[in-house]
Amino acid sequence: MQFIDLAAQRKRLGERLPRAINRVVESGAYIFGPEVAEFEARMAQYIGTKHAIGCANGTDALLIPLMAAGIGAGDAVFVPSFTFAATAEVVALAGAEPVFVDVNPSDYNISIDSLEAAIRFIKEHGRLRPRAIIPVDLFGRAADYAAIEAIAAREGLMVIEDAAQSIGGTVGSRKCGSYGNVAGTSFYPAKPLGCYGDGGAMFTNDDALAEVLRSLAFHGKGKTQYDNVRVGLNSRLDTIQAAVLIEKLEILEEEMDARQTVAKNYVDGLAGVVRVPDLTEGTRSAWAQFAIETRRRDALKAHLAERGIPSVIYYPKPLHAQEAYRHFPTAPDGLPVSEAVPQRILCLPMHPYLEPESVDRIVRAVREFAGNESLTP
Repeated sequence: MQFIDLAAQRKRLGERLPRAINRVVESGAYIFGPEVAEFEARMAQYIGTKHAIGCANGTDALLIPLMAAGIGAGDAVFVPSFTFAATAEVVALAGAEPVFVDVNPSDYNISIDSLEAAIRFIKEHGRLRPRAIIPVDLFGRAADYAAIEAIAAREGLMVIEDAAQSIGGTVGSRKCGSYGNVAGTSFYPAKPLGCYGDGGAMFTNDDALAEVLRSLAFHGKGKTQYDNVRVGLNSRLDTIQAAVLIEKLEILEEEMDARQTVAKNYVDGLAGVVRVPDLTEGTRSAWAQFAIETRRRDALKAHLAERGIPSVIYYPKPLHAQEAYRHFPTAPDGLPVSEAVPQRILCLPMHPYLEPESVDRIVRAVREFAGNESLTP
């Protein structure tokens, strides 16, 4: 059993993928070939934004918007602590300081109360200027953008949606990747929409911002690549990766439907035994991960491994406790959820090609371990 089965997806796409790759190889247009512009146009239409700008990876997709806004030394950017390092890493790379905020116990997304407290704390101390918020759509579910965007409007803050795990997710008819001033995503192979290497994209409705993002991703170019109007990066989405993504985008909606079925089968089978995610009506998670919580996590993980069932702990340590980030500010009331969840969380296999029989096998293994006992924290 695979934790994420990319081979099953490749088998489904059949000859479409090698044909797409071979077209690029035979054309010789390995950088900025026509497939890049085609994918950007298709992706913008899918997300529902005016612009989609490809870049080299998901980290650059968050760093470049910070650069475009001129965020740097003396600036504070509010980020959740329970997430992958890239969300805070880009803030430090830009020269600003990440301010770590707690997350909700229900969906692991940024806590509005903790965010409000962190903003007040930074303003009262006066050492840093509040400049931006980077909410993360953790495990594929959208953060509370109605509340976040209201706070940002009141405080004059930029919102950069970290949609690295949520492409395909929706709230009502609105797609993840369409929130904030700009969104960034990753096309790392294991993502809900992934390529066969590194890749990323930025999404925005702001024409002027889109122009700066494109410039920064291409060495700060002006009218030509030899007209450098700002200091930028070398951050390009390769043509071969764009070709792969065009094919995968064609089946993304079908895969999203399949992910919903897998998630529902997990919830139906495990509710009351371990803590399972909420299935909120009107909201569709991209289900980049399916996370459960249990007070006997390590023993359950070992039990599953003995039965050939893989599981992964996302994330074993919150960012504010990491060596590289422990000197940065945190919300004043502490981050109790971010510190407690790593002791209880376990992610089960999740991908669109996980057969009902495999889900049943995993559910039976968890229930076998629990016996007649509830393992919910």
